Parts: sequence; structure tokens; C-alpha cells
Amino acid sequence: MNPDTLDGTTLTILAIFLLIVTVMGFTAVQGRRGRHITGTVNALDQWALADRGFGTVSSWFLLGGNIYTAYTFIAIPAAMFASGAVSGFFAVPYTILVYPLIFIIMPRLWSVAHRHGYVTPADFVRGRYRSRGLALAVALTGLLATLPYIALQLVGIQAVVEVLGLGSRNALLNDLPLAAAFTVLAAFTYVSGLRAPALIAVLKGCLLLLVMATAFIILPRQLGGYESIFASAQEKMATPDPATGRSTGVFIPGATGFWSYATLGLGSAMALMMYPHTITTVLATRSRDVIRRNAALLPVFTLMLGLFSLLGFFAIAAGIRPVGMDGKPNPQLVIPRLFVDLFPSWFTGIAVATIIISALVPAAIMSIAAANLVSRNIYREFINPHALPQQELRVSKGASFLIKFGALAFVLFLDRKFALDFQLLGGIWILQTFPAIVAGLYTRWFHPAALLAGWATGMAYGTFTAYGIVNPATGKHFGGSLAEIPFLGDGRLGYIALTACVLNAAVSVVVTVVLRRAGSPPGGDQTSAEDYHADIDDPRVAPIRDLIR
Repeated sequence: MNPDTLDGTTLTILAIFLLIVTVMGFTAVQGRRGRHITGTVNALDQWALADRGFGTVSSWFLLGGNIYTAYTFIAIPAAMFASGAVSGFFAVPYTILVYPLIFIIMPRLWSVAHRHGYVTPADFVRGRYRSRGLALAVALTGLLATLPYIALQLVGIQAVVEVLGLGSRNALLNDLPLAAAFTVLAAFTYVSGLRAPALIAVLKGCLLLLVMATAFIILPRQLGGYESIFASAQEKMATPDPATGRSTGVFIPGATGFWSYATLGLGSAMALMMYPHTITTVLATRSRDVIRRNAALLPVFTLMLGLFSLLGFFAIAAGIRPVGMDGKPNPQLVIPRLFVDLFPSWFTGIAVATIIISALVPAAIMSIAAANLVSRNIYREFINPHALPQQELRVSKGASFLIKFGALAFVLFLDRKFALDFQLLGGIWILQTFPAIVAGLYTRWFHPAALLAGWATGMAYGTFTAYGIVNPATGKHFGGSLAEIPFLGDGRLGYIALTACVLNAAVSVVVTVVLRRAGSPPGGDQTSAEDYHADIDDPRVAPIRDLIR
């Protein structure tokens, strides 16, 4: 396809799918109610958690659509294309590691959240530690980490728009499809809440299966087989980079890449579980067993991610040249360009529609999760402590709307590099909530002031360390997510977020010991040991509307 020519067939197919998504989004409000009825269809539980009633199939598609975003399917193959396995393929083991964590940890959070009516992770921290400061820290961290994540879904849509040639001669046309897509997204999310992305996620999952199956049937034959594909990738990765003099990338992680690969995998898995949108999806399920079944079934999405990431190597073998409208190389364009160059127009329309839908589903969930933090942990906690459920709902809906358009403005009016930098920081920041949330699910030993000190230490160390990483090609800060691991020596690189989390936990332990020996009171606890095992048939699982402050 000529980049200066709009293909009518591709755009027609894309428009049809976006119309289908719009209709699904607005009709999703008619979905069935769950078993935790709060007494009013306008309650926050109804809108933000779909009345906590999703079963195995709907929550499987929703959680899969939430974890595997458009940026995942754009950025991971792009990383494989540009620098190889360490920065690209690590996403496969980390999504494998996250499922046992979900299986073990999330049922406990589900139980205590359903028992006490918690909607956000900060709600749990507030109830568990009775600490407004720690809960606010968790809420603000979730907001800061989620906002750039939403913006990067727009970056994925922008990649599709750019490759299709929209706006190649007119800046307004370049931004108009993006603005239109997110306006529709904001509208149907405002009306239907979490039910909208849940229904659309089913379409997204089916389209992903179709696109992946077709690509792996057709492309290996076109490109000379897998041996030729991997040989081309290995040759490129071994070629010296003119900017650094080192190899372009890593074809297979060796001894020097072990720590990088392992810490990226483990740290990313731990961080993914802490994102507010992941927790929102888990809390919307009907029972503990639904969570466990999903943890067992979600590796199907990991298989698709593994295959999708290999498309980066396919693009190398195909000689794809991802050049943006500014004339500069942009690896983020490699997957849309692969489908545009190697497939007929009608299938390209399906493929790019899949990528755009893969952006809309998680963006909707993320905006709802972030809005819940605003309404529950900022508005209700600090502005209107006696807010009624209807007031909470209005604030959450309004915040969700503003958050989407804030992300849109972020992408349209600022350099895309800012979004990428903040997303790097978002992964570092969100992992610093792990000790307070996960430790709190198993023990009340930690002092809330100690956890707050550990959080602040991890945030500061992670932010400044990431800032100190300079890209050798551009000379700009935030040049990567890997830094030398303290005390290990030998130049071993590890994921900054995981190192910061270990430091966070160490400070939390030391300060807790000091405060306990000093006789500092640890504060109260709204929960009891039995709350962490309550299930759907337990009479204790009931919507308690008044969270103790």
C-alpha cells in the first residue's frame, strides 16, 4: 500500500468494526446483574465492577483484554524487531509468572474486598492499616502509573493511523480518527461502565485468534520457512550498531543477559498484578473459583503473545522498513506495516481493527479503575466523607471522562517520548505498592508508617535511577529500565523496579522493627482473619456500603 494513498477497502473494514464496537459498547448496559445487588442500579458497584457478577468466560476475555493491550501487541514485536529477545521476549515468561501469583494471592483480596465492599486497592490498604496517608500513597501511585498506560494505548492507535496514511498530508486528519475513537470510548464507558469493555473484549479475543492463526499459516510460507526467518533475525542482532559499536541486539539471552531477563520477567509480573485495572477486573468476578479458573486458562493469551512477538522477527525476514511520516525510523510501526505490506487490503482492515480494539478495551478498564481511585480515595476520603453512593458514582463517571481526554491531550500535544518515559516510570512506581498490598493480605505485622517510608524510598530510588539511564544513541534520560544491581557487582543489570521494591521491603522491615521496639502503636485493622477466606456462598460476603474510615 502506498503510504500517501488511503486504501478504501481497508478503511471500510476498519469502519465497520468500529461501528460494531460502538453498538456493543452502548448496549452493554443491558447486561445481567450479578449476585451482589446494592439496592440501586446506579450504585458504584454496578457501574465500576459490573455488580461483581462476571463468570469464567466473560472475566477470562476481560482479564485477557486488560493484560494484553494494543501497546503490548505493538511494542513487544517492535522490541523484538529492534533489539531482540531480552527487551522483547521477556514479556512471555512474565505473563506466565503472573498467573500463579494471581491464583495464590488474588482470591484473598477478592474475599476481603467483597466482605467489606472495597472497590480499589487503596480501599483495602485503608481498612487494613487504618492509615489515610498510606492509602493516599497507594491511590496516587495507581493514578500516576495508570495515566501514561492509557496514553500509550493511544500511541498504538496512532501507529495504525500513521501506517494507513491518514493525515500524511494534513495534521488535523492525523489526529481526527484518534479523537473520534476516544470520544466514542468515553461516551459508552460513561453509560455502560465495566460491562462495555467486558462485551467488547469477547470480540477482541476472537479477532486476535483469527489474525494470529492466519498470520502463522501464511507468513512462514511467504518468507521461506522458520529457519530462514530466524537466520535473518540472528544476522541482524549480530550486526554492530553504528551509534554504539555493539551488537544491534540479542537473539537469544546468554549468560550476560540472564539477570536482565529474569528480573524483567519477575518484576513485570509482580507489577502487572498491582495495577488498579488488573485488580478492578479481579474484583468484578463472581467468586474465588472464577479467579482460579481464569489463572489456569489465561496462558492461552500468553501463547498468542509469544506468537505475536515473533512477528518482529518475521518483519526482519520480510525486509520491513518502518519509517514514520517524519522520515525517521520508528519500530512501533513495524506490525501495522507488516500487515499492510504482506496481506490483502480486506485482511489488513481486520488486523488493524484488532489492534485498535485492543487499545479501546484496556483504556476503558484503566480509566474506570483510575476514576474509582479518585472517587473513593480522594473525593470521599478527603473532600466529602459523607458522600452518598450516587455522589461517588457521579464523581467516578466524571473522572473517567476527564482521564480519557487528559490522556488524549497528552498524546496529541506533547512529544510521544514523554508518554514512553512516564510508562517506564509507571512500572517502577506501581511495584512499590506491592509490599503494602500483598504483605497486608497475609500479615498485619508491618507498621503503616514503615510501609510508607519503604514506599517513599522505593519511589525515590526507582525514579532517580531511571532518570540516570542515558540512551547512548540520543543522549536523553530515561533511556531504559535496566541498571546495575547493587552489591552483586560484575556489571550485572537488573530491572530497576524490582531492585527498588527489594529496597522498599527492606526499609519497611527495618523501620517496623524500630517502631515496634519504640512502642509506637501500629494502628487498627478493620479486617479479621476469616475475611480472607470468605466465598460466594458465605453469608459474610455482602455489600457493606460504609467503609470504616
